[in-house]
Amino acid sequence: MEKSKIAGIGYYVPKNVYTNNDLSKFMETSDEWIRERTGIEERRFADRYNETTTTMGIEAAKIAIERAGITAQDVDFIIFATLSPDYFFPGCGVLLQREMGMKEIGALDIRNQCSGFVYALSVADQFIKTGMYKNILVVGSEKHSFAMDFNTRSRNVSVIFGDGAGAVVLQPSKDKNSGILSTHLHSDGADAEILSMLYPGSHANKWNKDLPPFADQELGGLFMNEAILNSTAALPYMDGPAVFKKAVVKFPEVIKEALAANNLTADDIDLLVPHQANLRISQYVQQLLKLPDHKVFNNIQKYGNTTAASVPIALCEAWEAGKIKDGDLICLAAFGSGFTWGSALIRW
Repeated sequence: MEKSKIAGIGYYVPKNVYTNNDLSKFMETSDEWIRERTGIEERRFADRYNETTTTMGIEAAKIAIERAGITAQDVDFIIFATLSPDYFFPGCGVLLQREMGMKEIGALDIRNQCSGFVYALSVADQFIKTGMYKNILVVGSEKHSFAMDFNTRSRNVSVIFGDGAGAVVLQPSKDKNSGILSTHLHSDGADAEILSMLYPGSHANKWNKDLPPFADQELGGLFMNEAILNSTAALPYMDGPAVFKKAVVKFPEVIKEALAANNLTADDIDLLVPHQANLRISQYVQQLLKLPDHKVFNNIQKYGNTTAASVPIALCEAWEAGKIKDGDLICLAAFGSGFTWGSALIRW
């Protein structure tokens, strides 16, 4: 059975930079308040009308495909991870396939929020191992800004998230000593609602003047009434302290699982690339695993939490900065809404 390797990697972030001080113009917050709780200093927001989750994913994919030494026509499967698709349906995978002029290949959309990229990478790894596909494009992309409520009532959520995209091309590894060593996926829906958005599509419905006359009635959540639209029920919700408590347990747990599965220890890790949820979470995990600063890569300070895009963006930045070399042991880990979490151990 073949191993799979990352043959090409790329990322894209919008040009629009919003600092913590910029957000303080819209809500009761401050640079000190945000930094203390999250470590975030600034984030990127996509153009309101000219950029979408798909278009950002395409920009990241172009770079990954070029670095893999192939063309869009060589890609034989797409896996697109996002919680903020252009449409409620169809998914972004087919939109990317269309816009990049690819063949009529399969396109799979992954809805695992912050752990979406790790889940997508795991699925792609299985397809490569079995020989079903040779060039799989894996994309993580998010446009959070379109759904954020920039009022004080939502500051605990809105100050955290940013927009961006990352992508990799997965191929069979010719070197038996390199590639993805293993992936590990988990979920627990017991507390699903403490990090959630319960009414999908409500923002679009609010501005749709062509809804049927019964659209202001509450029909099992299918249609939004004014009470829901004007309340926080139609907005993303997060119980931050509760999420933090779970994350600092599951993050190190799934990293240790990956290491144990390969008879390795934390000392063997050359670089840990965690999902950029909160700098305090990453620092806690780093201390628990006793990893020095140079073995953990964080960029949440610049981009905020880009959920499914955060791991590939950080991985690409680390690689471009020369922090990843051939033969290095790289660990990816993520935890997020669902709750879902996972890890991937890679010999670069």
